[in-house]
Amino acid sequence: MIDKYLFWLYTQMQMKTIFNYNQLQKKGYKLTPQRKIVIEILVRETHHLSADEIYLKVKRVYPRIGLTTVYRTLDVLSELGWVRRCDFGEGKARYEFAENFSKNNKHHHHIVCIKCNAVIDYADFVDKETELIKASEINIAEKYDFNVQWHSVRFYGICRKCAKNDKK
Repeated sequence: MIDKYLFWLYTQMQMKTIFNYNQLQKKGYKLTPQRKIVIEILVRETHHLSADEIYLKVKRVYPRIGLTTVYRTLDVLSELGWVRRCDFGEGKARYEFAENFSKNNKHHHHIVCIKCNAVIDYADFVDKETELIKASEINIAEKYDFNVQWHSVRFYGICRKCAKNDKK
């Protein structure tokens, strides 16, 4: 059962991701079945998962996996720049695939509700917003002699659903 799943998993990952697994081996890491499954889960998800949530999903397919293995895999993928660790102020890290490594994930910012902890990916930028970010990156680069690689923007507030509930 696991072998069939891993074969299917491998073919799915080849279609959905644009990175080369050889990078993992070049950096001295093995491409284990557990790592493949963690990567596939991150590629497929449309929302930000915690390590515990990833662990529960992996465990359904690969029951022998331990939570420590999931954390180590996330650390490796973060170190390689394939995965971004996000902290939305709820006391646990959440993870998402970096946009340049997944066809499903384009550059976005986050909108975070401070009441229900909902996280919305905000990617439908208008021209003025894009121009402002680009200008900010250029100014930061010049002012601090800093090579900006990527940025993360988060807006915190109260979502429509919570605001509606507050009015009741």
